[in-house]
Amino acid sequence: MNGIASRFDFKDIQEKISLHLRPWHRSFQFWVFQVRVSFVKDVQKQHAMWERQHELAADKIYAMCSDLGGFFLKVAQIIGKPDLAPAAWVKKLVTLCDQAPATPFDCVQRVLEKELGQRSEIFEKFDVNPLGSASIAQVHRARLRGDKNDVVVKVQHPGIQELMMTDIRNLQAFALYMQKTDIKFDLYSVTKEMETQIGYEFDFLREANAMERIHRFLYENNRKSPVLVPRVVRDLASRQVHTDILRVLVMEYIDGIPILKLGDEMAKRGINPGGKMAAAAKQFPCIRRVALLDYGQVKDLPDQLRLGYANLVLAIADNDPVKAMESYRELGIGTVSNRGNEQQELLRLAQTMFDTKLPPGVVMLQPFSEDSSIKKIAVESFPEELFSILRTIHLLRGLSVGLGINFSCAEQWRPIAEEALYNAGRLKGVTFEP
Repeated sequence: MNGIASRFDFKDIQEKISLHLRPWHRSFQFWVFQVRVSFVKDVQKQHAMWERQHELAADKIYAMCSDLGGFFLKVAQIIGKPDLAPAAWVKKLVTLCDQAPATPFDCVQRVLEKELGQRSEIFEKFDVNPLGSASIAQVHRARLRGDKNDVVVKVQHPGIQELMMTDIRNLQAFALYMQKTDIKFDLYSVTKEMETQIGYEFDFLREANAMERIHRFLYENNRKSPVLVPRVVRDLASRQVHTDILRVLVMEYIDGIPILKLGDEMAKRGINPGGKMAAAAKQFPCIRRVALLDYGQVKDLPDQLRLGYANLVLAIADNDPVKAMESYRELGIGTVSNRGNEQQELLRLAQTMFDTKLPPGVVMLQPFSEDSSIKKIAVESFPEELFSILRTIHLLRGLSVGLGINFSCAEQWRPIAEEALYNAGRLKGVTFEP
């Protein structure tokens, strides 16, 4: 017995020593890799070493986000963009956008029965395997009884709202800590707006209303709109009267390919994604119609912020630092700087946050590098509602880099911004024809 006890005590000591030395071992690994890379003079070999390191890191980040789920799947979606992360990260993390761990079908069935009643009475067929699964919900292809066309059934993961809200509150505490140390940016306000916006995603009735509103806007203002919006099956939404918030949404099925997977689809069809045919297709993106499927985070901006942002769009498009500074004040973005070139840095910060165009030669942004404007300009206050604009810009920039298109959304949106300011009587000395 004493021998067995000694062996167990020795094993316990080994584990404690291992845990104590793990941080030292991690630091040793990090610096050894840095030294190894510095001794390699061949640029291509250096690149290959970094790519391998990025692949190892991508596997670890993927495993962590997949295991934790909830808000961490959102984190994977945010950082897994071509303009912010190495290619190995993007390739791994992009799968979590629509291939996150799925809820077992027996749990899905219970949600359907609670929200809609017996599935057999409503659906003629219902695919057990989901088309895709994301952070909040998963979608199944189905067909309503007596109908010829397929629909998509969006079902919330049970218990996900409580889990995700807990994650966000933990993030808010971390944001308060970070903005008091190294990052001079009002991160807490951003996380508060994230809490509001993600909270909206759990209200499928709100999403259905937003979908119909955007559908009307697109088709009333442009009858040849290249953008498709799914039709909501309202009859089923109205059946869920016994619940405060809809947890099942049924909409028209639209067949298509996720935009960041176009390269893979081209390769399957024998088209070189980097060839002349693919390059020509990028110049005419409206040859095939585009479908927008997710309306969980639609946001209405108050007039003051909407017009202030319109003014900032013009400042960026015109490369006008004075107008950019005026727009900051109008939007309520509070900044502090003691630099002599403050106006130019403010314009550069606006371009980084609110435009999709990357500077010449830059393929990946490093927003918190020592040379970044966020490091040079302290953003002490940032209106929460502007976070939705930041997120939209970030998504568009990631898509454009992924497709190999470098464009300025400020330049594209200039006519819309001018129209908004003209209608508000703020575009002085300009004749504008709507």
